[in-house]
Amino acid sequence: MQELFKKYDLELSSEELKKFQKFLSIFMEKNSQINLSGIRDTEGIIEKHFIDSLMLAALYDVEGNVADMWTGGWFPGIPLAIVNPEVKFALIDSVAKKLKCVEEFAETLELRNVTTVNGRAEEIGQEIAYRERFDLVVSRATAYFPVLLEYTIPLLKVWWVLAAYKLTDKEELISIKKALKRLGAKIMKVKNYTLADQERSIIFIEKIERTNKKYPRKVWIPLKAPLV
Repeated sequence: MQELFKKYDLELSSEELKKFQKFLSIFMEKNSQINLSGIRDTEGIIEKHFIDSLMLAALYDVEGNVADMWTGGWFPGIPLAIVNPEVKFALIDSVAKKLKCVEEFAETLELRNVTTVNGRAEEIGQEIAYRERFDLVVSRATAYFPVLLEYTIPLLKVWWVLAAYKLTDKEELISIKKALKRLGAKIMKVKNYTLADQERSIIFIEKIERTNKKYPRKVWIPLKAPLV
């Protein structure tokens, strides 16, 4: 595991490596019971989940209150929480079964900086407890980018950042122009990297003004009528 991390210039402490070894073990066991990921080989999990999740920490100072939108079974929130113990992470998903796994992982790994939020993104973005409360929102979700923006930008404080993990796709960047304008945000920077022979990007979106209260729209509307 350590050699794979070094391959991508990720230097972890011995304590962090121990937690990732433990995480690998409990994740593989849980993944055999509940389908959290189609990747089941050890090297694939380390490279395509652990390392990919940690690429953000190598490119950006993770701080403050962080939301992980559509965390699924745990990523990128759990790996980022391991290497940023002073940062608070709220892992959000609509599937309670997956969040139960997240809670089990966090407890076993003794991650006291992780909480979970169960609910639909359209509704969470309108709740006072979460709207414009976060310094950073992260997501590795494969959702259509304009839809992802409508779900995540409302969670951010003004002048703070969304970090979206995506496959490198210039056409998709073009598709978000209208959504960015309506939501009060702009592209700050794009960082490209190669992971397991796949071209990937982390797209950093900065919120530059308060988001209109009508966003996110009601359940299913963003999916049916994206901001394009």
